[in-house]
Amino acid sequence: MSDVTLILERAEQGDPAAADQLLPLVYAELRRLAAHKMANEAAGHTLQPTALVHEAWLRLVGKEDQKWDGRAHFFAAAAEAMRRILIERARRKQAVRHGGGQSRMDVDDLEIAAPVPDDELLAISEALDKFAARDRQKAELVKLRYFVGLTLEEAATVLGVSVPTASRWWSYSRAWLCREIERQAGGSTSR
Repeated sequence: MSDVTLILERAEQGDPAAADQLLPLVYAELRRLAAHKMANEAAGHTLQPTALVHEAWLRLVGKEDQKWDGRAHFFAAAAEAMRRILIERARRKQAVRHGGGQSRMDVDDLEIAAPVPDDELLAISEALDKFAARDRQKAELVKLRYFVGLTLEEAATVLGVSVPTASRWWSYSRAWLCREIERQAGGSTSR
């Protein structure tokens, strides 16, 4: 059992010191994953993996009744939190801005973007939600690969499946999501 899993179990049992020990262990790994994800940013975007990790961490530990079923569950939840953050920011950017054209600088408006245009990110998120209703495990694999930036091997480890199984799931998931996105766009997406 990993240190993270042991600390998560102690935290579930109400050990207040466990939460203090968890942050340094998972923060470094989450920061590395976010940095990997943000390294592929399109030109002109501000790369801020630290901001993404901080916001995801606040969401992860902000729930009082949150129970973690081990390391895989924790990192799957982290992937979901990062995905939601990226989607919310994409939606906020697409919303009509108020203020008569004045540009306002706010910490909440700092750019944490995906390496794709916002409309494409939103289409991927919508398709992924539909896919998760069909096959939760394969959708988790997509979240870990696409939104967290894990390699196939890392995602397989987190999900507790073999690399060949993860590879088959990845191929199937990509094909399903591409078809769904094309269907959403009325067949106009050329992927």
